[in-house]
Amino acid sequence: MTDRKRQMHLGVFVLGSGNHSAGWRYEGATVSSCSFPVMQSIARIAERGKFDLFFISDGLAVDAGDHPSFVSRFEPLTLLSALSAVTTHIGLGATVSTSFGEPFHVARAFASLDHLSGGRAGWNVVTSSHSKAALNFSKTSLAEHDLRYEIATEFVDVVRGLWDCWDDGAIVADKATGTYLDASKVRPLDHKGRFYQVKGPLNIERSPQGHPVIIQAGGSVPGQELSARSADLVFSVVNGDKASAKAAYDSLKQRVVKHGRAPHEVPILPGVMPIIGETDQQAREQLARLQSWLTPTNAMALVSQRIGFDISGYPLDGPVPDFPEKTERGQAFSRTLLEMARREKMTLRDLYNVTAAARGHWVLYGTPKRIADTLEEWFAESLADGFVVMPAHFPGAFDDFVDKVVPELQRRGLYRKEYAGTTLRSHLGLERREIVRRQAAS
Repeated sequence: MTDRKRQMHLGVFVLGSGNHSAGWRYEGATVSSCSFPVMQSIARIAERGKFDLFFISDGLAVDAGDHPSFVSRFEPLTLLSALSAVTTHIGLGATVSTSFGEPFHVARAFASLDHLSGGRAGWNVVTSSHSKAALNFSKTSLAEHDLRYEIATEFVDVVRGLWDCWDDGAIVADKATGTYLDASKVRPLDHKGRFYQVKGPLNIERSPQGHPVIIQAGGSVPGQELSARSADLVFSVVNGDKASAKAAYDSLKQRVVKHGRAPHEVPILPGVMPIIGETDQQAREQLARLQSWLTPTNAMALVSQRIGFDISGYPLDGPVPDFPEKTERGQAFSRTLLEMARREKMTLRDLYNVTAAARGHWVLYGTPKRIADTLEEWFAESLADGFVVMPAHFPGAFDDFVDKVVPELQRRGLYRKEYAGTTLRSHLGLERREIVRRQAAS
């Protein structure tokens, strides 16, 4: 039985051409991820549905075989800053890599977004996994997987330390005395670590949330450790198998407790692509139509990217080869896809059809009631604390979810009817982040 005190969280994963790689071909669908009116309309639909989070990913290289929305895309923080002026409640989350930036830049940018939005900023921490990205930053290759996470862990520590350099109320602006800043409430960071040396303090005052929300999506052991230690929200990958989802959910929650945190402090939201119809058959036909537009070339490129191995030389109608799960690319996707392929005895053609649909995320089709039933089941059984909704195309597929599934969840007492607060932390049931005093690393 569902604990009625616990509320489901919902985010939307935004790709302007639709999350399905052929979604842009659907009648009435938007085709561009580089259109502000498109992004603004998606954000407004999300606010109408009382969503926690508008979430946009990023990449630092272009590949001809990429998903259409990855070929041309906004720099995320620029986009979210603009959206902060035309939205009022929706959390605004963006991916920024730790592989090529500097902690001071990232800390300052997200603190700025948090101020601009009134406390709605979220940083999705990633380590870049596309080898071509290195070539755009005067490097010949990426660092190996586990080293990238060691760098990311220190990077996050520095960013959080910089956010804590300012106390609340440091700017007093006393016109009578002429005192503008209470210098006793601002301090340097003096970080000297293995990868970074950062003096500080940050040159922007403490932001409305204390710390912008930290989002993480790493599925490898180093990624899970980073999530358990530092994340406020985890975007996970599932394939619809409840047993594997439950094992992953429980494992991460246990890691959270090991780091001295309460399990509810790190909500876990799997990605799901809902295909909604008036009947199950109609929904199945919608999915079949989308799948009919796939091309083997693009689908195989997407599979190769997701599992970290080039599959172009293998027979499409043969079994999925026994690729190792550990890869220098995203290990959560590689593991999830290969587990599913082995469990269901899939061919490579089966695997590329699944991957091209939602890039390895869970595809769920049916009536609004059937979709709501499934989401409730996963939520009630603690396989998930909510979901990142990945509409196949915009705006139609997202409108369907907001107008047909959300009301069903609200009727069941699973989801809010109105926002209770104005910050992303309040949507997630998290407290404003208080200052943590840290000793400088040496």
